[in-house]
Amino acid sequence: MESLLRDKKAILVFVLPAALIYLFSVFVPIIWSTYYSLFSGLPGINFKFFGLRNYAKMWGDRIFLGAFSMNLEYVAIVVLGQVGLGLLCALLFMFGIRKYKTFVRTIVFFPVVLPVVAVGQLFTKIFEITPNNGLFNSLLVLLGLGDLVQPWLGQPRSAFLVLCSMDIWTAMGFYAIIFYAALMDIPTEMIEAARIDGANGLRLLRNILLPSLRPITLTCLVFSFTGTLKVFESSLALTRGGPGTATKTLSMYMYDSAFLHSQYGYGSSIAVFILIECIVVTAVINGVFGRRKY
Repeated sequence: MESLLRDKKAILVFVLPAALIYLFSVFVPIIWSTYYSLFSGLPGINFKFFGLRNYAKMWGDRIFLGAFSMNLEYVAIVVLGQVGLGLLCALLFMFGIRKYKTFVRTIVFFPVVLPVVAVGQLFTKIFEITPNNGLFNSLLVLLGLGDLVQPWLGQPRSAFLVLCSMDIWTAMGFYAIIFYAALMDIPTEMIEAARIDGANGLRLLRNILLPSLRPITLTCLVFSFTGTLKVFESSLALTRGGPGTATKTLSMYMYDSAFLHSQYGYGSSIAVFILIECIVVTAVINGVFGRRKY
């Protein structure tokens, strides 16, 4: 194995195919989108050089600013929910559940493998009000809280909160399993020694578990941030960006601009903006959280 790793030709044979696939599937589209963002019109039909005016146009576009604001709030809520609840579930698996641990882990992870469209339809039925009350409104009536019954997906604020809840519920099992695997790698001798020294509960979490979980927490934050910044399918499946534009994300607006309104240049500029967001957020997480000491 060592001789194989020293052989540069062998390394090239193994790495080159994957590198070429990555190059053509990632970097070529990025370069292509960046090029398109400097033009206006439809490629091949009235396609004119527009310079940086597409990027300037975004900051005067009410729909773009609304989608950007919605994305920021959505990211803050969903990332905290996905990673935070994932960590809490993992701690529960590790220290709280004595029986049926495998069954509970399976139930928590199950939403991760469900199709996004199916989850969207499920939450639509749960929160519907016509032609019949969904599960949530029916429970409110059963508990004597009929005055709170409302069209949850028909109002901007409540539709946004339902979207956040759906995406937290869908993904927290993924992060729970990652954190649980990381907890299993922590030596039991270290935990037992800390308990003998009087570190229990929050002290054990703060002084032993969180420092040990820092690398995996960083990874989970990057996954969650980049995933939520690019959210598209869940909003489309649940509300189609409505009511109005209350849950229209940047990715949805990019799609609408490029493929529905044939503004390829403007849609590409939004795509480049999302890419820059992902790069900046990843750099901030690595630069700030990665150096954090507990």
